[in-house]
Amino acid sequence: EVQLVESGGGLVQAGGSLRLSCAASGFTFDDYAIGWFRQAPGKEREGVSCISSSDGSTYYADSVKGRFTISSDNAKNTVYLQMNSLKPEDTAVYYCAADESAPCGYYCSGYGCYDLFEWWGQGTQVTVSS
Repeated sequence: EVQLVESGGGLVQAGGSLRLSCAASGFTFDDYAIGWFRQAPGKEREGVSCISSSDGSTYYADSVKGRFTISSDNAKNTVYLQMNSLKPEDTAVYYCAADESAPCGYYCSGYGCYDLFEWWGQGTQVTVSS
């Protein structure tokens, strides 16, 4: 059974940082694509970032480019999302999602990320105060 468990969310002031973790089990972690999505109240789910083991590709939404960094630790079966210079508009529930490996370009484009990931976590709340 595939399981994705997010952690690291919390309350932070604007300009602060958080690091989210997505711990994965139940699938081959050296052959994966992991995406981070977020959903704020009353808004559609937004694809934030992606990392793929197939070609090492990454993706960032324009809204987070230059502030967020996605990385992976295959030894720990964990993908991280380092979030710096947080803004109140980053407030949302953040979800990680996983799929068997394809390049991030399969899941995300300039129009955003598509609902093509097979497995999803339960989410972690990020709240940024002004």
